[in-house]
Amino acid sequence: MKPILIGLVFVLLFVNCDKHKPKNNIIKTDVTNTKEHPGKKLMEVHCYSCHHPTADEDNRLAPPMIAIKMRYVNDSTTKKEFIADMQNWIKNPVESNVKMYGAVKRFGIMGNLPYPERVIEQIADYMFDNDIEQPEWFQDHFNQNKGNMRQN
Repeated sequence: MKPILIGLVFVLLFVNCDKHKPKNNIIKTDVTNTKEHPGKKLMEVHCYSCHHPTADEDNRLAPPMIAIKMRYVNDSTTKKEFIADMQNWIKNPVESNVKMYGAVKRFGIMGNLPYPERVIEQIADYMFDNDIEQPEWFQDHFNQNKGNMRQN
């Protein structure tokens, strides 16, 4: 009788433990959908110190990245053109290259940043193809100043 009870306990343990093992029927997701674009991280590391999307409107150091995208990209802008414009501005931030006159008037011309072309390209590639986080106040600010931006 004792050997039968011991055997029964082992069988129940084995059957019960099997219920907690992971099954092979796990739903797999496409790895490309879960992988983050390298330009996003580069933008957060290199750009957000001055262009952070949560900075207060009155105490910011530079315009938010969404403002840059909205100023440089319109319906006819190609990704190649946008990347070239970003490369040109970041490599050579001088008055003759200014497209954001109000931002330069408020914040001054951005310092010369020694980023490799590949870094700028990845950031611009990400910006062009993706929604950029924007401050809560940005849409109202944009709507109030839209006419001024187009006149410059």
